[in-house]
Amino acid sequence: MTNSEHPPLLSSVRMAHFVAHGSLRLDAVVPAEMNAEAIGFLGRGVPGVPYGSTVPDAYPEGSFPRRLLGIPAVAGALRSLVGPDPRVDHHAVHIREPHEGRAQPLHGDAIIDVRTDAFDVQLMYYPQDVTLDMGGTLSVPGSHLRRTNETDTGRYQNLLGQSRLVCPAGTVVFLHHGLWHGGRRNDSDTVRYMFKIRFNPTVRQRRLWDTSDLADPRVAKELLRTFPWYEPATGRLEFYNRVLLWRSLTGDESFDLEHWVTRVSNRPQGEVA
Repeated sequence: MTNSEHPPLLSSVRMAHFVAHGSLRLDAVVPAEMNAEAIGFLGRGVPGVPYGSTVPDAYPEGSFPRRLLGIPAVAGALRSLVGPDPRVDHHAVHIREPHEGRAQPLHGDAIIDVRTDAFDVQLMYYPQDVTLDMGGTLSVPGSHLRRTNETDTGRYQNLLGQSRLVCPAGTVVFLHHGLWHGGRRNDSDTVRYMFKIRFNPTVRQRRLWDTSDLADPRVAKELLRTFPWYEPATGRLEFYNRVLLWRSLTGDESFDLEHWVTRVSNRPQGEVA
């Protein structure tokens, strides 16, 4: 799946960033010549593949998607998040016509998903410079661990701290499957393209990244990050859910952030003598 036997893996700090934000952005990692090729490739449409296809079955050697996944930074991030040999859940080409006057509602890309110890990732590739008026993907940082059902969030508008993607050509963004997001209206004179692939892990998602900096204080700092739309009380549940996910990802059942999980899971079993 990659031209390198050892693609550059994510650090623990960057992995913690993903756990807190629900996304990871790689700016301009796809070469200009591939971006130019992508416009024609995506414009012709990409036939679907059966759910759960292997990468080699879905994308033959030399095909555009296979070469995209072979870019070292992309390959390393994907391996760090879902491990080797992930399955292709599905892919889609999203095209926004100029001044088409519509946008997607805010949504997560799944029915209610109660997994706390596993997740799918979605690769989103932008072959063009995306300007604000082109209506790039809107996302709500830190929303991915709230259990919602697809477009339940569609009635929400203009959440404080939401992010409207503006990026250079060749940018790849990885999203946790639960992150609230939606393609925005294209108010420019340019057709906007985006290619999405959703991946399912086939191995346990535990210590798949470069863990040499696991004890770095910046890991906890990332995991304690808050976002403007969080409620003062309910927002604390996000810390709780992050701890559960980080414990699963690292195998460290003693890990905690400011005692959030320890205090509410404390059930001593010893009897008074």
